[in-house]
Amino acid sequence: MLEPTIVTWLLVIIGIIIYAPPLYMQVLAVRAPQSQRVKDLLIGKGADYADKTHLRFCYGTGWADLMMQFPPLIAGSIGVILGQSWGYMLWVAGATVAVYISIVLWFVEREHVYPNFGPLVYYTYYWGIWVYWAVIAIGYGLLRINGIVF
Repeated sequence: MLEPTIVTWLLVIIGIIIYAPPLYMQVLAVRAPQSQRVKDLLIGKGADYADKTHLRFCYGTGWADLMMQFPPLIAGSIGVILGQSWGYMLWVAGATVAVYISIVLWFVEREHVYPNFGPLVYYTYYWGIWVYWAVIAIGYGLLRINGIVF
């Protein structure tokens, strides 16, 4: 059993805080992808999708996040709180998906989102925060699985 440490709890709490808004946005995106509320949240400031491909991309990533990213992150968070190694393994898997999609978003969404929000918001909230958390969670999870405690 891998007892949770202060670092574990911090990562869980920060993960909940930063992943709750995108979970909400992705649920909205799959329910009403054309709604102005979704466009405002995903693109910003009354902007519209660039074209049908952009709409389909946002709709597709909404479904992909709900199926491939959030379940391992949620189950993994429960597992790490319970001190189970499978929790850390699920964290690593979910965080790897987060890094993957963030790289894709860097190339696809930056053109649309960055001008609407500016560098500070973009590199912290709209793009960077998930990369930062995911890289730390991957490293921490791998260290914990290998018996390193801090």
